[in-house]
Amino acid sequence: MIDVDLKLTVADARRRFDLAVRFATDVPFAALYGPSGSGKTLTLQAIAGLLRPSAGHVRIDGRTLYDSAQGIDLPPPARRIGYLFQHYALFPHLTVRQNIAFGLTSWHRRYLSAQARERVAALLESFDLTALADSRPATLSGGQQQRVALARALACEPQVLLLDEPFASLNPMLRQSLRRELAQVRRQWNIPVLMITHDVEDVIELADVAFVYEGGQVVREIDMHNADSREFARQQLCVGPTAPADPLRDTLRRLLLGNSKL
Repeated sequence: MIDVDLKLTVADARRRFDLAVRFATDVPFAALYGPSGSGKTLTLQAIAGLLRPSAGHVRIDGRTLYDSAQGIDLPPPARRIGYLFQHYALFPHLTVRQNIAFGLTSWHRRYLSAQARERVAALLESFDLTALADSRPATLSGGQQQRVALARALACEPQVLLLDEPFASLNPMLRQSLRRELAQVRRQWNIPVLMITHDVEDVIELADVAFVYEGGQVVREIDMHNADSREFARQQLCVGPTAPADPLRDTLRRLLLGNSKL
């Protein structure tokens, strides 16, 4: 169960953004869907401990990672969260093997244990990266970089995997095959996934449930298997329609886009 209830504010001299989101789900693959700037990435960063909310809680499978009322705020390494950043954030000076192993080392533990080396080797093999283990990220394709980033996120055996726009940096022609790869990774590792995206097709292809964002709030929850929708607020999303592939997809797009006229 992923249980999130967060409030936070980010501001500079020119603007202020207030985030107030609440959702809970126990599905294998959940999506936070909405336009850029609606608060999705802020939510993931707060869950991972990269931002400190002003109020609320984050609980994963009954384990409290943050609770303002109880004074609980676990540091990021203790949260057991795998995070795939939008542009992967691979270290350009490290090899594929070193990037995957990075989270298994620290300033006081510079060398991998035998168990950690075995885990890195298993991840290299699992993601078909063994032949590229000594390559640098700059020599890899976008899909290969994504697989390295996923392997690194899984190296620490996380409780949940957070994906920030996992296909945004990829050629559109590659996205369909990589969606299938990502779905296979989730099944193979049996780990819940929380993905943010503003692409309707990502949600339809991968998600079991979608939480629709607008203006820093969750306005709608959609069951992606039967197209049931629960409204939190009645607001329009400024997203263009996508041509339907079949009646169920048409209904799902209408719910995601919040447009009854599609």
